[in-house]
Amino acid sequence: VQLQASGGGLVQAGGSLRLSCAASGGTFSSYAMGWFRQAPGKEREFVSTISRYGGRTYYADSVKGRFTISRDNAKNTVYPQMNSLKPEDTAVYYCAADLRSADKGITANEGYDYWGQGTKVTVSS
Repeated sequence: VQLQASGGGLVQAGGSLRLSCAASGGTFSSYAMGWFRQAPGKEREFVSTISRYGGRTYYADSVKGRFTISRDNAKNTVYPQMNSLKPEDTAVYYCAADLRSADKGITANEGYDYWGQGTKVTVSS
């Protein structure tokens, strides 16, 4: 499985961005997808995850109500829509594929089997 994240950039506080993660290899609808982020000097942290067919979503408390994750299995792509962005959302965002948990909403890094290369999001105040 290969994952390609895109859509990052510079945005002002209060603005919005939509990231994308395109997957290739394997059967996209057979694995849950997650997003994580890593801010400078900090550990990578869970952001959101979506189940194989999109029926279940989970969010970190820090983004709940502002971020919405969705997926299009026909396009092998997952999209986090990020609204009301804050400077503290500045980070490199990574998508990841969970091939094992069967939609258990895994939030730990080690629960994911494949990772994309990351896309940088900078939110200016």
